[in-house]
Amino acid sequence: MPIIAPSLLSANFLNLQADCDMLNASAAEWYHLDVMDGRFVPNISFGPMLIDFFRKATSKVCDVHLMIEEPEKYAEAFQKAGADILTVHYEACTHLHRNIQQIKGLGMKAGVAVNPHTPVALLKDILADIDLVCLMSVNPGFGGQAFIPNTLSKIKELRQMIDERGLKVDIEIDGGVTLENAKSIVEAGATVLVAGNTVFKSKNPRETIQLLKNI
Repeated sequence: MPIIAPSLLSANFLNLQADCDMLNASAAEWYHLDVMDGRFVPNISFGPMLIDFFRKATSKVCDVHLMIEEPEKYAEAFQKAGADILTVHYEACTHLHRNIQQIKGLGMKAGVAVNPHTPVALLKDILADIDLVCLMSVNPGFGGQAFIPNTLSKIKELRQMIDERGLKVDIEIDGGVTLENAKSIVEAGATVLVAGNTVFKSKNPRETIQLLKNI
């Protein structure tokens, strides 16, 4: 069964407490928290202050996805805010191994995200050092986009890379996950499903989370 990580970017920011209460009562294991800086991606979301509020609202895993440049400048702030997993983008890190060492040194699990155009083969030399790979299945920066079909091939390739080396690395899919395509995504080898609009725009979010969980 996949881990379900609803993206709070799609939540109702005028009523976050209600959405947090819903998630806490649901089968979702993680909160997926998207941080955007308006530089690495063409959008701005939120920073450590809001992560701190989410941390106080839940005992579930806070999965923080940094879509920002120079993430090393902010890793400690996100650790203090309560991030359990901190994911940085391959494309944003000139010294990726150093970034991963920093995150691990702060006591968090470390993830690496890759954009749709980035080959997963480039992760070969870092794979043994990380806990999670976040495959972007849309171009990062905005919610509500359609799933890019080629992502399924990337999941299969990455799954083979992980299994051949006997590693325990989660494969997280972020973007365009729906009730219709979730089964094929999991069958390809994904272990974590990020779902934003699919959950928060549904008539019954808790039921939708359970349906994703039962895929």
